[in-house]
Amino acid sequence: MRLRLLLALGAALLPLPAMAQGPGPSRETISTPVQPGTIALPTATPGADKEVWHLDNGQVAVRNVVRPTLTPVLPVGRPNGIAMIVAPGGGFLGLAIEKEGWDVARWLANQGITAFVLKYRVMPTPASQPEFAEKLMRAIKGEKVGFGPPDDTPPEALADGIAAVRYVRAHAADYGLNPKSIGMMGFSAGGFLTLSTALALPAGERPDFIAPIYPNMAARTVPADAPPMFVAIANDDFLLARGGLGLIDSWRQAKRPVEFHLFESGDHGFGLGKADTPTEDWPALLLRWIRLNTPAR
Repeated sequence: MRLRLLLALGAALLPLPAMAQGPGPSRETISTPVQPGTIALPTATPGADKEVWHLDNGQVAVRNVVRPTLTPVLPVGRPNGIAMIVAPGGGFLGLAIEKEGWDVARWLANQGITAFVLKYRVMPTPASQPEFAEKLMRAIKGEKVGFGPPDDTPPEALADGIAAVRYVRAHAADYGLNPKSIGMMGFSAGGFLTLSTALALPAGERPDFIAPIYPNMAARTVPADAPPMFVAIANDDFLLARGGLGLIDSWRQAKRPVEFHLFESGDHGFGLGKADTPTEDWPALLLRWIRLNTPAR
């Protein structure tokens, strides 16, 4: 599982062929991007900010997050009352925050959905970007390098996910939202966090719907009030290779609503869709599903 999560981190930060053949993740850092309206969550780890921002495959990523935030991305014009918290992936060692966060949030906002990008706390990695890049590539090859992805959702990330859901619901009126239309979605590790958050919250506080995209597909214990779930994953995703469809079976056995799309190809980390694969269609399928699973405003 740890090796698969390391591959997931690599896939989130650069294409799979590049992991095997290219120079690996960027060795350069960038300045912290401007993120207008960012909201600090109350779950920050005490101490100095240690974030490392960098580009990978031309897109912004961040690691060593200790101060979780929500960044609202608002629709132009009147919102439709639906909210979606977006959790990027990265193996709980970093966040592909542009590809699986900001880009997704902008797409949602263009559909009238009020999006909130969750920058959640991740496991510590070397402060030096060149050292991190070099060790990550060694770890993907199976070497021990002193850090690695966890086997389960870290408690810090889970606390951030819970805080995000509670914040958005508590401030629904401020954003013109229906407090019964608060959803959460995530990619890869962010999908794992989405599931963990939904299942950890008590009845009445869970997200109203969830959409883990290419998540860990292992079976879960599903309560009788679990939210409706949308899942999309590619058949050639290595996370699916050994895990089967336990997650889907768990929702079905609990008699909870689930919509599942298994695409013929697309690999892991396809974001909003990988060109020339069936995964290009999943955002439209998600939008239709959201509209069918949220109350009329």
